[in-house]
This record gives sequence, structure tokens and C-alpha cells, in this order.
Amino acid sequence: MSPYCSAVRLGLISDLHGNLLALEAVLEDLERAGIDRLVCLGDVAAGPEPRATIERLRELACPVVVGNWDCWLLEGTPPLPGEEGPKLRDQGDWSAAQLGEAEQAFLAELPPHVEINLDGAAVLCVHGSPRSNTDDIHATTPDGELAEMLAGTEPAFLAAGHTHVQLARQHGATLIVNPGSVGLPFNRPPNGALRVSPWAEYAILTIENGLISTELRRIGYDISALLDVARESGMPHTEWWADQWVAA
Repeated sequence: MSPYCSAVRLGLISDLHGNLLALEAVLEDLERAGIDRLVCLGDVAAGPEPRATIERLRELACPVVVGNWDCWLLEGTPPLPGEEGPKLRDQGDWSAAQLGEAEQAFLAELPPHVEINLDGAAVLCVHGSPRSNTDDIHATTPDGELAEMLAGTEPAFLAAGHTHVQLARQHGATLIVNPGSVGLPFNRPPNGALRVSPWAEYAILTIENGLISTELRRIGYDISALLDVARESGMPHTEWWADQWVAA
């Protein structure tokens, strides 16, 4: 007889980047879908509404792991590569300046990983990988390199964000799931430029009667309202930031 007698559903969100409108759209969709637990995989506040986004996460009282931008908001944003690097650094510095003591304390207390028991199956939740919150796990990451990132862990599930790209990949006995990004889901058009898709992304892991399923989900919301919020926030380089979004 199977030990599983009913569905257990875990919602995964990641890379909110201070986009409160996108977070609210995802939370409404998760409520409609019905989940038992929720976990956030980090990079929560660097964006147009850093303080309000943290306040909303605190209300949810769900586990949150620390992302690289969460660390940078406390420690200072390092030099970033490419033409967009200085702009992103300015936005990170601005986001950090918006935080009060309560928000700073929240980020400072975030753990590097959280382990969740999903009806008997271990779900290891990280930002980049078990090795580092700046590791990128892609569909094309070589198996040997991925094994090094797993740092000796062999969970049934590895939930990891950071890349802003949705992913479901099997590696040995571990199913790796990236829910994509709530606040800045990446899009690569044919010319290879990095753009932002006009929706919010998340995932749901389900165990039901011994069967495991992964849903990679997207939900639309009012991007024009988001861009208005960004312009009114005082965040630097908002017109450049707005130009990165793909039209819906």
C-alpha cells in the first residue's frame, strides 16, 4: 500500500526583486490553486518596492532563504559586469537605502538553505545551489559541474532560483526545480539580448498517492502599473529598466 493517501502541495517562489504587484498576483493564483506550504528562494527586495515587499513576506511568515542580492543589500553591491552593471549597482544601492532596521534585520537572519519534508520526501531549498547562492543551474549545466554544486547532498527535490529561468531537470535521484522569477522573469529574444517577460513565474510541487508532479506556472498582471510604480519610486535608471520589459 502506498504511504501517500492525499495530495500535499508546496508552492515555490523566487527572485521577487521588490516587485510587489507581481508577488500579489502570484499569491492570489496560489490561493486559487490551493497549497499546503510556501517557500521563497531569495532575492526578495532589490527593486522598486523593497521595503513593502519585505513587509509582505513577513506577513506570510513562510521560510525564506538568502539570495545574493539580499546579501548585497546589507554588505554593498559589488561591481557588476556589462554595460548594465553600473545601473544595476545604482539600483541595488538605492534599494538598500530604502530599508529600515526591521527590514535589514529580516534579511540578516535569512538562512542559506531550508529543508522541508514534503510528505516524506526531502526538499532542499537554496537560492543558487547548495554550494553557493551565486551558482547558476541551467538545463545545459554539465553533470559533473552540477555534482560539484550539489556539494554531497542528494535530496529528493532541489528547489533553486537565481537564474530567473524556469527549469525542471533530473540529476540522479534528485529532481531540480527552478520556479523562475516572480519579479523579473528573463526572456531571450532571437537577437540574444536579455529582456524581461510580462508575467510572474512560480512553481508547485505535488505528491499524491505516491506520484510526484511539478507545475511551472505563469500569471499575467498589469505591467504598465508596475512601470508607473517604478517611475514614482525614485529608483534610478527607471526608463532604462522599463525598456527591458517585453510588451505583453
